[in-house]
Amino acid sequence: MRAYGRRHRRWSRRNPQPLLLVPDEPLTLVVVAAVGRALFRYRSELAPVFLALVLVVVGSVLHHGRPGAWPVVAIVTVLAAAAVAVRGWPWGLTRAPERIYAATATAVVGGWLAAATALGATRSPLPTLLILATVALGVPWWAHRRRRARVRVDRVINAWPNLAEMIGLAGSRIMSAAVDTWGWRARIKLRPGQSVTDLVSRVPAIESALGTRPGAVRVEQDPAHAGRCTMRVLAVDPHAGAIPWPGPTARSIADPIELGVFEDATPVRVAMLRRHALIGGTTDSGKSGVLNVILGNLAACTDVVLWGIDLKGGMELRPWAPCLARLATTPDEATDLLADAVAILDARAQASSHDNTRVWKPTPKAPALVIVIDEYAELADTAPDAVGHAESIARRGRALAVDLLAATQRPTQRAMGGGALRSQMSIRVCLRVRERRDVDLILDKGMLNDGWHAHTLDAPGKFYVLADGHNQPRRARAYLVTDDLVRQTSARYADQRPELDPLSRAAINQQPRPIEPPGPSVDDPERALLMALDQAPTDGLSVPELIDLTGMRRTWVYDRLQAHAAAGRARQVARGRWRA
Repeated sequence: MRAYGRRHRRWSRRNPQPLLLVPDEPLTLVVVAAVGRALFRYRSELAPVFLALVLVVVGSVLHHGRPGAWPVVAIVTVLAAAAVAVRGWPWGLTRAPERIYAATATAVVGGWLAAATALGATRSPLPTLLILATVALGVPWWAHRRRRARVRVDRVINAWPNLAEMIGLAGSRIMSAAVDTWGWRARIKLRPGQSVTDLVSRVPAIESALGTRPGAVRVEQDPAHAGRCTMRVLAVDPHAGAIPWPGPTARSIADPIELGVFEDATPVRVAMLRRHALIGGTTDSGKSGVLNVILGNLAACTDVVLWGIDLKGGMELRPWAPCLARLATTPDEATDLLADAVAILDARAQASSHDNTRVWKPTPKAPALVIVIDEYAELADTAPDAVGHAESIARRGRALAVDLLAATQRPTQRAMGGGALRSQMSIRVCLRVRERRDVDLILDKGMLNDGWHAHTLDAPGKFYVLADGHNQPRRARAYLVTDDLVRQTSARYADQRPELDPLSRAAINQQPRPIEPPGPSVDDPERALLMALDQAPTDGLSVPELIDLTGMRRTWVYDRLQAHAAAGRARQVARGRWRA
């Protein structure tokens, strides 16, 4: 406008004759169009006024046409107000204050319309009451967050062509938009030749153009059309607070496990049967939380045996020891455990070939085997022989229901065996990472450019999941499992844990390992354990009794019993009872 004014003044000085601007349309039509545009633009703010005018017209028509219909109007008003107050129908209102406001507005509007039908819309004091009701009900309407959000969304829709051109997405348009509890979402149609990758790469520019906080915009591909997508703008972070764990949702390893919830409140469900899983994330990103959620569900399953490897002295997995059939806390124990798992694989593969079956179907009498490895990189550094066993399990274990669940801070090529192990992990859970390139290390190459921005996750427990049915970069937050819940869950399901099938136990027994001979001192726990087993009655000694006799912890007793059983020095005569 300033440039136009300067050109006009220069032209006027050179051409002193008057300039007449004659509109192409009548002035009245121009004014009416301007008023109509203003009314349409502010239609949300003027909704209470529009409703009042409609009530006056309808009340007048009913009074002149059917004045005796006011009881019907009153009955319909009572039923409608009750439906809104109880069910939030027909607007789907879930919050109590919104239902109360909607029910009150329905009752006031219906009551005034019934009175106007019987007496007339202009009968005193009905006009005064209508004005007071419009103001009283209009204040909450004007202040409501969703209405104000809808106004902002409408303005964004109108301004999108200009915004899209500024951020390099010229030609794209918003097809529809809706306001939800946490913000709003819009369906966007891209210009031919544009892809969702173009939109993802410009997310920071979109946030700047919309004036949102950093990290507020999400982009999801439309699975039915490559040129369309859904853009979500979150005014409030739905994952700002921790989400308590509701408890186990699986009773069989074939049941999907709920890890947490997405930002739209839908649960994150993954199937663990015949799938290896990798959990990656930096320190304090929430790996232990995700691991506890999975272990809590698997502990409740009666068709899976759990083994654990924790080379940090058992610090992470020891609370689950009552539900773990074996727990390795040293490199040698971890190597022996994985070697036994390979022996089970070989035995099950041979049995399946004889029975002409392709997969091992887990049951309580023939359970699956899940090996949980906390901090896999430590295992690769201290027990290189175990890595070969782990790769063999990763390659052959899925059909035979022997699965790996590995957690690590950074699955480097060296730690994951050159990528051979990682390529077999069909479930990837990526929590916060320190560097952008770690996203591709945990998920896969190119995932960072596709929108899996795990380096921007800003709270423990927030993660991305890549698995069957979860191929879109959607943020989620894992359930919070407290230490008390771990102890309660572990104690609750400790007595319901299944044992390995006879075929698997026989395979382990055929893998003898040398046992250190007992020392001369009677105080030696090894010697005390062997003497107790040798002097045990026919029905054997229970594990708590062996703990008292040796003075060692439950995990140590279980580990030594398994080693003695493999070497033929001890046997289990009943569930939880042992003798020489």
